[in-house]
Amino acid sequence: MVKRAAPLPTMNVMRHLSVPNRQVERALGLIREHGLLAPGMRVFESEDGESRLIPLDFGAPPSLLDGLAGFEVVEHEGEFDERVDTDWWGHLRNLLGDEVVDAGGEAWPSSHEFFGDMMIVRLDEEVIEYSREIATAKLLSHPHIRLVLSDRGVLGELRIRDLTPIGARLDDEIVLDGIPDDISSTKVLVRESGRSILCDPTRAYFSTKLQSERLETLALAKELRSLLGRPLRVCDPFCGVGPALATLLGEPDLVGEVLASDLNPDAVEMLLDNLRRWDRREYPAEPAPISRLHQDRIVGLADATELQHDTDLSGRWDLLLVNLPHRTIELLPSLLPLLDRSGPSMVRGRVIAAEVDIPNADRAIRQALPPRLEGMPEPSLRIKRDYSSTLRLCSFEAWLAPTP
Repeated sequence: MVKRAAPLPTMNVMRHLSVPNRQVERALGLIREHGLLAPGMRVFESEDGESRLIPLDFGAPPSLLDGLAGFEVVEHEGEFDERVDTDWWGHLRNLLGDEVVDAGGEAWPSSHEFFGDMMIVRLDEEVIEYSREIATAKLLSHPHIRLVLSDRGVLGELRIRDLTPIGARLDDEIVLDGIPDDISSTKVLVRESGRSILCDPTRAYFSTKLQSERLETLALAKELRSLLGRPLRVCDPFCGVGPALATLLGEPDLVGEVLASDLNPDAVEMLLDNLRRWDRREYPAEPAPISRLHQDRIVGLADATELQHDTDLSGRWDLLLVNLPHRTIELLPSLLPLLDRSGPSMVRGRVIAAEVDIPNADRAIRQALPPRLEGMPEPSLRIKRDYSSTLRLCSFEAWLAPTP
């Protein structure tokens, strides 16, 4: 019988600089000087009380961290600094007045998402007429941000984000009209788990808020590797620009062979650029139908549901990542043939569901899956964040037993 490790906590895990108490002011000065402090997060005491943990910006490149030699970079759950929200509200009230802000109530954007030096906000119809003031207040309260984008939902089968620039920073000036092309570019490098991920949320979106999910996947993959006693063969048929792979490939000796595919040519183009830097090997510049680009890398454009019909691809993968949350349960039967059932294997997936429907979704997932590995818990959805006022983004993992 396999004994399962303790359940993984749900955390906003990020990089922190661990600094002895007597050196905190000096370290903070260096971090602020280089723009490395994570926006919206606060400095807090370590568990032993002898150090402070200083939150580092997700986009901080390693080359800048080299200047902080002598301090340890650690992964730890971040703590939000509520004063940032106070700053934003204060700026908004100065721009619009208390009466307008109070009348807007809960329609004002209560959260945002950082994407490198960009910020993405969702604007309700009730306050969209104040987009200029919202952008100005956000830029004033977050001085490291270059561009604020309004998120108007998703477009088409590829679910591309409909993003519109509503404000930008040009040197020390806030620009709201006629934003120049050189500062309105949405192609950025996002720093996560020690890797730079090239992306453009207007062409291929991934949520930077789900870094803790990707770290959970990493922990589960390491557990599976320990069980198998060898590097994993990972199949990511909805890979996008590769955020899940970035985390897994950063762990030494964790991943052997990789299948990475997507239907979105823009996503695959950026994935190839990312793999070129992560693997330090040559990759094509242009996306093409899925093919073996290196002995251990199968990459390209593909319909995930058709991969099962390729005898060179089916029945050979240990870890299957299913990141198409609107259709995960529907697509599971067409994806499971990709797994190597001669030994233990795992499915790691995300699902969007109404909270009241989660028990039914759990049953549907279990019915779609083959027998589970003895000693492991049954797969069940865990709520990770709100997707909308009624829907929740959830994740699950399923440990599958070998075929008898």
